[in-house]
Amino acid sequence: MPASRALAELKTRLSHDPRERLIFALDVPALAEARPLVERLHADVGVFKVGLELYTASGPAALQLVHGTGRGSFLDLKLHDIPATVARAVAAAAELGASYLTVHAAAGPVALHEAVRAAEGSGLQLLAVTVLTSSDEQVLSAIGLTGPLSAAVSRLAKLAVDSGVPGLVCSAAECAQLRRELGQDVLLVTPGVRPAGSAAQDQKRVATPASALGAGADLLVVGRPIRDAAQPELAARSIVQEIAQAR
Repeated sequence: MPASRALAELKTRLSHDPRERLIFALDVPALAEARPLVERLHADVGVFKVGLELYTASGPAALQLVHGTGRGSFLDLKLHDIPATVARAVAAAAELGASYLTVHAAAGPVALHEAVRAAEGSGLQLLAVTVLTSSDEQVLSAIGLTGPLSAAVSRLAKLAVDSGVPGLVCSAAECAQLRRELGQDVLLVTPGVRPAGSAAQDQKRVATPASALGAGADLLVVGRPIRDAAQPELAARSIVQEIAQAR
C-alpha cells in the first residue's frame, strides 16, 4: 500500500475513535510492572509505548503483552545508526507487528530512506524524532546544533519528510509551526503532554491535551500523569474525553 494511502487510512481511523489518539508510555523497568498497567488500561488506551528501558529489559515480550490485548504498540527506540543497521532494525520491528517506530532524523537522509524502504508493505508507521522534548537551546548549543530551537526542528522535520518518513515526533510548541510548513500530509505525535495541574518534571516543552491537539497534534503521548494517578483508568478516560471534545 502506498505510504500516502496508508497515512490517510490511519488518520481516518484516528478520527473515528479518540482512544486511538492516546498513547500510554510504559516507562517502567520490567515486564512485571508493565503487565498490570496494560491489563488495567487497554480498554481506555489505543496504543502502548514501549521505550528503551522496558525493551532492553524484556525485549519482544513487551510487544507481545500489548498485542495480546488487541492494542497497538509504539516501539520508541529512536534508531540512529548506519543505514544498513537502521534498515535491519526497522524490518525486525515490522516483523514483530509494531504499529509505530521512531528513528532519529539526525541519522541522515540515507539512513532515513533505508528505514522507509524497510517498512514498505508492512503496517509499520515510521516516526522521525526531531529535537527531544527534554532539550532546549542550551542543549543544542552544547552538542553543536545551530539554533534557534524552532529552526533546528524545522530543518530536521523537512529532512525526514523529504526522505519519505510519514510522521514526526515533536513537542506541542512546534506542532503549529510544522503544520504550517508541512501541511496535513504528515502525522504529528506529541510527547510531553500533561493535563492541567500536572508537574512538567524533566520535560522542558509540555502542553495540555487540548492545547496540543489545537496546535495540530494527531496523537498524544502521556505517561506519568496516568501511571502515577490514584486511578489510572479514570485519568486515561479523562484525557480521552478531552480528545473527543477537541475534535
